[in-house]
Amino acid sequence: MEKHNDEIEIDLLEIIHILFRKFWIILCVGFFVAVICFMISRFILTPTYESTTKIYILNKSENTTVTYSDVQMGTQLTKDYAELINSRYVLENVIDQLSLTDMEYEDLLEQVSVHTPTDTRIVSITVEHTDPVLAMDIADCIREVAGEHIQNVMDIDAVNVVEPANMPTEKAGPSVMKWTFFGGLAGVFLISAIIIVLYLLDDTIKCSEDVEKYLGLSTLALIPVAVDEETVKKGKIKRK
Repeated sequence: MEKHNDEIEIDLLEIIHILFRKFWIILCVGFFVAVICFMISRFILTPTYESTTKIYILNKSENTTVTYSDVQMGTQLTKDYAELINSRYVLENVIDQLSLTDMEYEDLLEQVSVHTPTDTRIVSITVEHTDPVLAMDIADCIREVAGEHIQNVMDIDAVNVVEPANMPTEKAGPSVMKWTFFGGLAGVFLISAIIIVLYLLDDTIKCSEDVEKYLGLSTLALIPVAVDEETVKKGKIKRK
């Protein structure tokens, strides 16, 4: 790091060298933070489960065959179906039917995600909850209420069930591996940033090379530190 006219030039090679010298400290801090994140995600955070149900929607006229225009129109309307599924009317009806008195519309909306795979008319409804059974019940109830609502609003023939909601047996989150990996990564970046900041803020002169580097002056001589004879004798005795 060099100073010229109140401007600071940072030597990247020197910073890399400092980080390399502190490699074990950086590694230990990253490992420590990773272990903490592992313990939090494994034993403290409440696990969540996901249940998914799928419906098939095709907008077609009665007593007619399905044409390419029907397929294309159905694909374009899947976004409208997703908005109807997440509507206040549907979710509040689900809350009433399942007697979810401790849940508001906004709370349930955060737990519901609707996906429409590309070039299909299949709509996937996924519910995330801490109770796997309740997640399945909510997904099935949303499918039933949303199916009726879509038929009434969009004036279509039927909403067919492709797949009922499944009973989740494995937790969907939090991911222990992701928490551990990103926690360790965050610890490494944090301690590296602290080391770099401390290096940039340190403007002390430690040796003759620093005098020439930072001040642009040449050293004429070096004055050794005086040492007592008793200290020297003790040092010799210890070395013997």
